[in-house]
Amino acid sequence: MVKGVSGAYSESAAKKAYPNCQTVPCEQFDIAFQAVENWIADRAVLPAENSLGGSIHRNYDLLLRHRLHIVGEVQLSVRHCLLANHGVKLEDLTRVLSHPQALSQCEHKLTSLKLVRESVDDTAGAAQFVAVHKLKDTAAVASISAARIYDLNVLAEDIQDDSDNITRFLMLARDPIIPGTDRPFKTSIVFSLDEGPGMLYKALAVFSMRDINLTKIESRPQRKRPLLRPIGNSDGLKHFDYLFYCDFEASMADHNAQNALKHLKEFATFLRVLGSYPMDINLI
Repeated sequence: MVKGVSGAYSESAAKKAYPNCQTVPCEQFDIAFQAVENWIADRAVLPAENSLGGSIHRNYDLLLRHRLHIVGEVQLSVRHCLLANHGVKLEDLTRVLSHPQALSQCEHKLTSLKLVRESVDDTAGAAQFVAVHKLKDTAAVASISAARIYDLNVLAEDIQDDSDNITRFLMLARDPIIPGTDRPFKTSIVFSLDEGPGMLYKALAVFSMRDINLTKIESRPQRKRPLLRPIGNSDGLKHFDYLFYCDFEASMADHNAQNALKHLKEFATFLRVLGSYPMDINLI
């Protein structure tokens, strides 16, 4: 399952991870989670963070509310194009459609063209809308793949403000994979701590003292929002003031990683391993 219609960047990420897969589009992130949980799909491929826009917090929240496991990651270089119907020229345009993040990532180019920006659910959906309605004054910001699929003309390529525009996607499955040590692995966890001075320092020290490199740490306020406890705990729902999402470069098959999490469990009020999976070191 991928978010967005055919031609979305999520589809490209899925094809990179699973070249022979059949992708199934969905409209909402939570529908992708449900499809995998209900055996409608084998995997969900969803964006986790962008080098310009930061984390996709909705998906991190959904990771906690569902029981899927991260089994892989894909890093995709996002290259936005300005697409329009054939025969439409730049001077004909008055507005542009795309996902809000895509529009913000192309701020300079769109401002120079003096186009009115309108947000839609996904980039490929914008391209589809422009094509289906045969709009003559409207363009879409989407991928080159979307241009081919919906038979649109590429008026401009690489219109993003920053060429270093990378989105990281996560592969989610019902069951975790068996982590190995034969190649670089990454492990994602989420935990909560009691309030008090030095508690976060204490938590991060369990990794530094074992020379484990952290690649991500982010806190999320969760006041008055109940979250499920780990599997096997029968106490139902519990409130956590803050949650800390953390990625580190180690496999759960590594004794150092196992010992770090055992140490963290001694004082964490909540700890869940979201997945241990091969790192993506090939950017496309």
